[in-house]
Amino acid sequence: MRPRILLLTTGGTIASLPTGAGLAPGLAGEELARLLPHGVTDAYEITIHDILHLDSSNIQPEEWQTIARQVFAQRDAYDGIVITHGTDTMAYTASVLSFMLRGIPIPVVLTGAQLPMTHPLSDGMENLRTALAMAASRVAGVFLAFDRKVILGCRAVKTRTTDFDAFESVNWPLAANVDGKGLQIHPAAIPNLSGACALRDRLCDKVFLIKLTPGLDPEIFDMLLQMHYRGIVIEAFGAGGLHFVRRDLIAKLQAAAQAGMTVVVCSQCLYEPSDFSLYEVGQRALEQGVIQGRDMTTEAAVTKLMWVLGQTGDREIIRDYMERSLAGEMA
Repeated sequence: MRPRILLLTTGGTIASLPTGAGLAPGLAGEELARLLPHGVTDAYEITIHDILHLDSSNIQPEEWQTIARQVFAQRDAYDGIVITHGTDTMAYTASVLSFMLRGIPIPVVLTGAQLPMTHPLSDGMENLRTALAMAASRVAGVFLAFDRKVILGCRAVKTRTTDFDAFESVNWPLAANVDGKGLQIHPAAIPNLSGACALRDRLCDKVFLIKLTPGLDPEIFDMLLQMHYRGIVIEAFGAGGLHFVRRDLIAKLQAAAQAGMTVVVCSQCLYEPSDFSLYEVGQRALEQGVIQGRDMTTEAAVTKLMWVLGQTGDREIIRDYMERSLAGEMA
């Protein structure tokens, strides 16, 4: 019996066509599928639903909820689900789906392309082939398939703008790859399922990301409080450095924490974890109640905080969720 695969399309470069204003999503899912060779389509029983027609720059929390609800509603009817998506925000979508659909019992695989599917040199064909194979693997979880690699959804980062090798698995081994032996699954990189899957799709969009630069004015935190932001993710220096001489970020973090804001600090460095125990600046930040992002990607830290704040306002529960791995996002 052929694996039953649901293909959900959302737009993106893979489905784009030339227009007078540049590339824009134009291909429907049926047209995408017709471009695949018969050897691929004959291997699966594919059902296609077009749910969005957007450049991924326009995919926001409301669209994440739409996608998550579609996946959850269809999870028992299919062996796996493939989602075609633009590359620019695909890592954010893959990360947030990992939390919204935690415990999903089937493979959910996002993919896309750097060149439209209709281009004679498109990478979309190979990416779809990999995604379909992973969706048929019965390995549960949320994944991103690109350039013959399969990455755990909450570990994917887009690192190149045009190269076909556009995504990397940061601080985590590949979940699978394609080679001369076919699809090679790496079980050690697949987190264990914990509990039954439930749709937890409430999100808080009042989360702000700050990339720390030398001399950043601490008054930005006052502005964010006035704008009723509930969470901040800070990309700090190195292992977790924050300046406090002349411009005292540490004092502002204390005020933000006392006002009920959740502050998560990651490293600007792509690889290896933050460690606030190493330096005085880090220890001072910990004393003010900031939460270490450790080895989470920025995409995972931001979307996890949006998700956690959507579930609860209890400070202790927020800290508990943020300080432990829920979907493999933190070692």
